[in-house]
Amino acid sequence: MRLTKQTNYAVRMLMYCAANEGQLSRIPEIAKAYGVSELFLFKILQPLNKAGLVETVRGRNGGVRLGKPAAEITLFDVVRVTEDSFAMAECFEDDGMVECPLVDSCGLNSALRKALNAFFGVLSEYTIEDLVKARPQINFLLGITGEHEYRKPAVVAPAA
Repeated sequence: MRLTKQTNYAVRMLMYCAANEGQLSRIPEIAKAYGVSELFLFKILQPLNKAGLVETVRGRNGGVRLGKPAAEITLFDVVRVTEDSFAMAECFEDDGMVECPLVDSCGLNSALRKALNAFFGVLSEYTIEDLVKARPQINFLLGITGEHEYRKPAVVAPAA
């Protein structure tokens, strides 16, 4: 199974917002931090907003912030909103056009369903907060400035 680019950057956008806690994050800043287009991030923003994972504030000083605490947003929440299909095989698809005589009693179908449920279970164990806390210098790495900014220790020149 491979997650889409949309899911990958949705998680990254949420991580950025979590690292920038207490401030509004702007799409141009997030796009610059990750080296992707603003248009692409705006497209991702819509389903995240609809699902309540983010809130948008319009206007000149607007931006985006998490819709609920980072500790309450699991990776499964993001995947469920951003992925179109979890069909691991043709027989998982909803169109009913499977021409296999074993479709209702196939061991493969059962094994793949079990694997998919295990995948979802693991994603449910990790939150956006977990991902952000795993990277103590995330603000510095993403170029986030402000009260949460990572500061390198000052180097004091020897007295002359």
